Amino acid sequence: MAASWIVAGLGIVISLFGWYVTPGSWGYGIMGFGIAFILLGILDMFRAPIHAR
Repeated sequence: MAASWIVAGLGIVISLFGWYVTPGSWGYGIMGFGIAFILLGILDMFRAPIHAR
């Protein structure tokens, strides 16, 4: 569960950096990459652990 929070937090940092440089095309790409990190971190929180299957 801690890894999911780390991935989501890293996504927030990446998205904020992308938002900071948004007027350029690189900014939108970086922000999208950060949003993908946030979504993957949140989805990983809902996944059942391997030992529970």
